[in-house]
Amino acid sequence: MKKAEIMTKVSGTFNKVGFQLKKHSPEILVVAGVVGTVASAVLACKATLKVDKVLGETKEKMDKVHESAEKGCTAMGGDYSPEDAKKDTVIVYTQTALKLAKLYAPAVAVGTLSITSILASNNILRKRNVALAAAYATIDKSFKDYRNRVVERFGKEIDRELRYNIKAEKVSETVMDEETGKEKKVKKTAFVVNPSDISGYARFFEKYTKDEEGNSVLNPHWETNNEYNLMFLKAQESYANDLLRAKKRLFLNDVYEMLGMPRTKAGQVVGWVYDPEHPVGDNYVDFGLYADNLSYSDFANGFDTAILLDFNVDGNIWELM
Repeated sequence: MKKAEIMTKVSGTFNKVGFQLKKHSPEILVVAGVVGTVASAVLACKATLKVDKVLGETKEKMDKVHESAEKGCTAMGGDYSPEDAKKDTVIVYTQTALKLAKLYAPAVAVGTLSITSILASNNILRKRNVALAAAYATIDKSFKDYRNRVVERFGKEIDRELRYNIKAEKVSETVMDEETGKEKKVKKTAFVVNPSDISGYARFFEKYTKDEEGNSVLNPHWETNNEYNLMFLKAQESYANDLLRAKKRLFLNDVYEMLGMPRTKAGQVVGWVYDPEHPVGDNYVDFGLYADNLSYSDFANGFDTAILLDFNVDGNIWELM
């Protein structure tokens, strides 16, 4: 193998390792900070064990100073004035302070480095979050601009069909024949939506919903009567708007909980902000209920009737407020 190839591989390896260290630097710094904090506490405890010895030596020296001051002379017979006693007292206490500082210096140094590591980790994460928020805002704006162009050229109905990949399909439904009193199967046209085609914030209001781990969860608010479901959704939409105006901000997870749906990671970040003077969004909560096409069939759940909800979130409200 040529020298140039070896150097190239070594350089590539170092660059890869360096990138991984940079990528995981917040975690590394936090772990270092925690370990350093523990080590600082251990060093401080060890230093404390030696404090009695230092203070004992200080007491012996101060006793001699006081004794000499009372007699007016030193043990060697020399004169000892009050000014000499003051000077010696300052010297003794200064020496004691230096000894104590020397004892606790390692603990203080390690503790300072530990706190610095934790703060540096937080600073890195904060900068990354700012960058992610800026990237999200750019993508969100681009997507909304694109949808506005689609609506302007083709209308809202085409926009919904393209966005959710809505398809009209013939499905079988078992109904009761009023004349014979027997069940029969009839064909009907249903709007079919694949759950994987809806947006990250949109949800189906149905009997069973899935959390982020894919587990089915029973919705306590769902009823077999779709008119009741529609009334419930409109009432919750109105309540969500009342909360938004009262609290000035509302997270998507708050709305999910109102509707009996599981919370999500994105739902604890995105939501709505109410600011009538300087609006950053619509200034209202919209569940995306359309009068002309409310109910869809979710073919993943055996054509169970479901209501598709798509929330008009303003974006990352931590950055908007």
